Amino acid sequence: MNNVELLAPAGDFEKLKIAYLYGADAVYIGGRNFSLRANAKNFSIEEMKEAVKYAHALKKKIYVTVNIVFHEKDLEGLEDYLKSLDRIGIDAIIASDIIVLTTAKKIGVSFELHLSTQSSVLNEGAALFYKNLGVTRIVLAREANREDILAIKKSTGLELECFIHGAMCTSISGRCVLSNYCTNRDANRGGCAQVCRWLFNSELSNHPFSMTSKDLNLIPHIKEMMEIGVNSFKVEGRMRGIYYIATVILTYRRLIDSIIKETLTTPFANYSLAILNRCANRESTPQFFSQIPTEKEQYFLGRDEISNQDFLGLVKEYEEKTGFAIIEERNIFHKGDVVEFFGPSLETFSITLDDFYNEEDQLIEVANHPGMLVKIPVPKKVKEYDMMRIKQFDLQDFYGKETFYENVL
Repeated sequence: MNNVELLAPAGDFEKLKIAYLYGADAVYIGGRNFSLRANAKNFSIEEMKEAVKYAHALKKKIYVTVNIVFHEKDLEGLEDYLKSLDRIGIDAIIASDIIVLTTAKKIGVSFELHLSTQSSVLNEGAALFYKNLGVTRIVLAREANREDILAIKKSTGLELECFIHGAMCTSISGRCVLSNYCTNRDANRGGCAQVCRWLFNSELSNHPFSMTSKDLNLIPHIKEMMEIGVNSFKVEGRMRGIYYIATVILTYRRLIDSIIKETLTTPFANYSLAILNRCANRESTPQFFSQIPTEKEQYFLGRDEISNQDFLGLVKEYEEKTGFAIIEERNIFHKGDVVEFFGPSLETFSITLDDFYNEEDQLIEVANHPGMLVKIPVPKKVKEYDMMRIKQFDLQDFYGKETFYENVL
């Protein structure tokens, strides 16, 4: 159970650094070609080379998505691209199309072959088929339940990777044609227009109709997933920002570590769940792991997705002599606000903002220009890339509430 991996998304190099810093064991990225997140910034070959060097210096891994569904014209340049990935030393590709797997095997690449969730593997027969093609790890369909995972692990011995947090697909793990039909953008070649999140008029209701799944959140089942043999716990979100990545990865890192050390408590699990539920703009649920989702796991009559404004600033440096932290402002904050600092090596603590200053050392009462640098007196040492957010919860708030934390969802 100790040999588990926390796998984070990264849409650019800054997000990659944040993911590793906040506890990811591995990161998955996309190249400029053959990747399903075409709207992400993504990485050139040279940028990937730099990312691999950075990751391996930390003794961490890096995977590259080559996961579109290939039409005939998409095949141009595939073999050269895979050779380039092999030369720069990536640890694995994540592929969905058989042509990628067979091409990689033909040219004798040294990196591992991981099967994308886009292949929708939910049974041992499919898993064995891909094992025979050289796949060493299956990223199971998000619809996999406990029994599916157990059966596939027992019969194949393959490494299994499961999504544990982030957006769900209304279709079966991305096999969707709504975007093609409505916008002529191919969801399976990186152009998803997220039609499932649109609102539609209905003759049966005065409310707009949607078919949006709530987000995935498997905190209540992480320990059980570790026990039944899941090797890699994957967070969705190459389009997400650094605050989301830092919050989600750090929360799962500390949860997984407490499970390994056998120190997990119900209050800490409840606290972790509350933190995660706050950092996204959609509700979350365990979805398929222990039951068939119901109407409670879906938005049907619209929803409010309010942009999260909790992330107030990024620590740039800390002046130990003066006790001032230099903060890069991300959302507006005022004198008198109660805020908290968190980071990978920091015990979360809160302060009330008193006097703070702009770059010209002028006393100000509000920071309201995104990207401005603000000097704030902070009584504890903080580090570069620690973050400041609106005060959220205290762990002690969850003591005395010993209900099983799945009920918090």
